[in-house]
Amino acid sequence: MNSFINLLLLVISLPTLLLSVFVGFDLPIDFLHTTGKRLPFRMEIYLVLGLLLLIIGLRRSIRRWMGVSMVKKQTKFIWNQPISTERKKRVFVYNSLEALVFLSLMLAHLFLSQVAFFVATAYLILALDAVLFLLFNGKEFRVGLSSKAILVADREIVLIYLNGLRKVSVSQQTIYFDYIEELQLSFPLDCIEPAQKTEFFEALERQIDRDRVLFHHTK
Repeated sequence: MNSFINLLLLVISLPTLLLSVFVGFDLPIDFLHTTGKRLPFRMEIYLVLGLLLLIIGLRRSIRRWMGVSMVKKQTKFIWNQPISTERKKRVFVYNSLEALVFLSLMLAHLFLSQVAFFVATAYLILALDAVLFLLFNGKEFRVGLSSKAILVADREIVLIYLNGLRKVSVSQQTIYFDYIEELQLSFPLDCIEPAQKTEFFEALERQIDRDRVLFHHTK
C-alpha cells in the first residue's frame, strides 16, 4: 500500500515540478503556442495539483494514524507486541527521508515560481504530517493478533484476515498467507522480534483450524 502511494505521488510530483520549471524560467510550450509565464489558468492548475497531492497523501496518513490507534488497544488482541528494534529503526529513517523529500520539493517549487504556492503548501503539510506521525506514534508501532485478523501498524498498515485462510508459509523473511481463489497476502517477518516469532506462530495456530490450514516453514 505504502509503495503504491509513493509511486502515485511520484507520478504526480514529476510533471508538477516540470511545470514549475517551465513557469519559473518562462520556457516555451510549443504545443500550446505559449510560454510558461503566459500559460492560462496557472493558478487553477496548481490548485488542482496541490489538492490531488493532499488527497492522496492524507488518505494514506489517515490510514496510518487509525491503524496505530487500533493496535495500541492491547486488550482487544490475543497477542500484541511492539515491532522489532531493527524494523523500528528503518521506519524512522524512511519517514525522515520522506519528510525531507517533501520539504525539498516545497522549496524547489517556491524557488522556481511563487505561483506554485498551493503545491508548496501541500508538500509542507505532508512533510509536517510525516514528522508528527513519528513524534506521536514512534513508540506505538506494534503487531497485533486477534481471533479474526493480524494487524501490523508502523509506517505501513497491513491487515491480514484469518477467514478463508488455507496456507501460512515463510520464505526469505516474508510471511505469506494464501486464501481460496488464489488470493495471497504478506508482511515482513522482521516486524516481529526473533525471540517472539515462535510465540507469534503458536498464538496464530490457536486461532485457526489446523485441519484446514497448512503451516509451512514456520518453525
